[in-house]
Amino acid sequence: MHRTHTCGELSIADLGKEVILAGWVQKSRDLGGMTFIDVRDRYGITQLTFNADDNDAMRAQARELGREFVIKVSGTVIERSSKNLKIPTGEVEIKVSSLEILNAAKLPPFLIEDETDGGDDLRMKYRYLDLRRNPVRNNLVLRHKMAQEVRKYLDGMEFIEVETPVLIKSTPEGARDFVVPSRMNPGEFYALPQSPQTFKQLLMVSGFDRYFQIVKCFRDEDLRADRQPEFTQIDCEMAFIEQEDILNVFEGLIRTLFKNVKGVDLVEVPRMTYADAMRLYGSDKPDTRFGMQFVELNDVVKGKGFPIFDNAELVVGINAKGAAEYTRKQLDELTDFIKRPQIGATGLIYMRHNTDGSLKSSVDKFYSEDELKKWSAAFSTEPGDLVLIMAGGTDKVRKQLNELRLEMGTRLGLRDKNTFAPLWVIDFPLLEWDEDTQRFHAMHHPFTSPKPEDIALLDTNPGEVRANAYDMVVNGIEIGGGSIRIHDRTLQALMFKHLGFSKEEAQKQFGFLMDAFEFGAPPHGGIAFGFDRLCSIFAGLDSIRDVIAFPKNNSGRDVMIDSPSTIADEQLAELKIRTTI
Repeated sequence: MHRTHTCGELSIADLGKEVILAGWVQKSRDLGGMTFIDVRDRYGITQLTFNADDNDAMRAQARELGREFVIKVSGTVIERSSKNLKIPTGEVEIKVSSLEILNAAKLPPFLIEDETDGGDDLRMKYRYLDLRRNPVRNNLVLRHKMAQEVRKYLDGMEFIEVETPVLIKSTPEGARDFVVPSRMNPGEFYALPQSPQTFKQLLMVSGFDRYFQIVKCFRDEDLRADRQPEFTQIDCEMAFIEQEDILNVFEGLIRTLFKNVKGVDLVEVPRMTYADAMRLYGSDKPDTRFGMQFVELNDVVKGKGFPIFDNAELVVGINAKGAAEYTRKQLDELTDFIKRPQIGATGLIYMRHNTDGSLKSSVDKFYSEDELKKWSAAFSTEPGDLVLIMAGGTDKVRKQLNELRLEMGTRLGLRDKNTFAPLWVIDFPLLEWDEDTQRFHAMHHPFTSPKPEDIALLDTNPGEVRANAYDMVVNGIEIGGGSIRIHDRTLQALMFKHLGFSKEEAQKQFGFLMDAFEFGAPPHGGIAFGFDRLCSIFAGLDSIRDVIAFPKNNSGRDVMIDSPSTIADEQLAELKIRTTI
């Protein structure tokens, strides 16, 4: 045997045992008469000791050990004279009787420590070394535990795990597809799935009334901290249900994960309509760990001769409680923040409610103290509060103020990663207008059912049609979304028509699904959770990369294996992509 125990399990109860350990050298300390080696595996660290009475050859070998050498040792468990109670094995050490070097190692390009000196690019290139570090390994252990809890919960709710195809048909909606050429069918291509959407609906037609899958999905889109070209979803679908059933089942899943993985008991998950989320927070994924809700001021500030307010479609603001002492420099920083191209605001108005009770604004020229008292009443300010106000077009200014609200939440320490505020956002618009294409697109996807009472609006006012759609948000991050699906061919054809599909295009792209609806499709709906995002929230991370074993960088590259890469001309010719060698 290479080992009888791991490097993380020996304790004072094992004194006197003869053991065999194997692992990587974490560090060594040569104190002349004594040599100490820390040996590490994924379970922990154990100290090895060599002293002057040991075999000279073995002691010399121990002194030559470098970081990350792979070794095997035999020895006796003894009590440490200088204990380290920060680690589980810190009361014992191994008095080594034999040492074998299983593999020597080059000096790593960065420290294999919790706090490493390696930057992101270097650690990505040597990801297999980065994975030896406790924080990264612990993230993957967390991910494993969450996957097991998901399967256990859904199995207990009578869900069946079914694998769906990875080589599928390309569709025009959503993000760009990754495509795969077919050698057997020259000039034709598979697509990698952005989600198993149509297949899980077909499973409902097939009678599998509760399906789930922890599944890889692929989207060729611009990357951010919470996006990767390949990602993992908890994909679920249910038949013979209504929206309420899905919200209850999957609220139960989230509560179970928080309880069993984080030890957190969530209160009942509140619900908020999309319209209220946009009105109060300027976002369809509001961070409700803190208040600072929007206050609309049109009735309070217009008609006083201040053109910025008078000409605006919406004047709206937030009350940053306790921030009245912000300096002019800090206020200028906030103004510069919202003027960044990513936000695009033109300016910021403020009012201080000073600790002496007086009110002072940046537009006192236009508003008297009596007028400012109306502002104060609208925001329910108290001495020490700072009101921040923006003006402009309704949709645009709400999004801009949302960014400012989140920035203030961060600056005021209100976005604690150990506090969790889940939320259901419901009643999304079915369609959204795209200025570039000058047509409506499905806000979720083209299979989302409109609310029955709104169907008539499809012909007269499609932008007002609400969907039977819902998202789950945690701490301002969308972790899951879904909808009740269309299960009737006539309604699905109507939906395609309003999305700009001709009958021929709809039949070519989705005829298989509409044909299936004619063979007894039950009412059904589902949801998909972003498993990587969920894991990153549980791990307290801002990026999903460290909960993925081998992630891509922000350019979609795997710098460890140098992918994507070119392929041989012979392969291209065989695929009929390039006809000459």
